[in-house]
Amino acid sequence: MKAIRRARGIGLRRLAEAIGIDPGYLSRVENGKQGAGDGTLHRYAEELDVPIEAITHKETSRDQE
Repeated sequence: MKAIRRARGIGLRRLAEAIGIDPGYLSRVENGKQGAGDGTLHRYAEELDVPIEAITHKETSRDQE
C-alpha cells in the first residue's frame, strides 16, 4: 500500500485527510500493524485510482455468465 501511495506522490497526511481517517491509523495500516475495514480500503484504492486487488490481493466477486 505504502509503495503505491508513494509512487503516486501522495503524502500520508494528505491521503488520510482525503479518505477521512487519522494519519496515525493509516500509518499503522500501511505498516501492517493494524487491519483496516473494507470501506477504508475501498476509499484508499479509489483515491489512488487503483483496483482494490492492488492493495488487498483479494479477488472481487464477479457475475457468473
